[in-house]
Amino acid sequence: MSHKERAEKMAAFGDYESVLPFQAVGVEPFFRESEENIPGRMRELAMHYAVIFVVEDLFQEHRQQISELNEEFPVSIIPIPNVSGSRGVGMENIRSSVEQAIGMDIFSVGS
Repeated sequence: MSHKERAEKMAAFGDYESVLPFQAVGVEPFFRESEENIPGRMRELAMHYAVIFVVEDLFQEHRQQISELNEEFPVSIIPIPNVSGSRGVGMENIRSSVEQAIGMDIFSVGS
């Protein structure tokens, strides 16, 4: 698989109701099967997709593995809300990344 071919591919991983709608915009949906298969599935997706949208509960539960996959593969793994609504994981992730990059939390409400 060429770099360009991989760079154009996106996947969404999570429960059926949350990730199926992504198919309408060209994102390939993958559904959570069994809990013991999640780490293997995420690794497989990281090897073949440039962007992976992951429902927030899986993102939180597998944060360490996601961090390792981000270091090992040129992939962006992005948390998304499930059909129940957002838990704020995406904003927390952005805040943490920005704080790490520039050394301060620019999103905090000033005092």
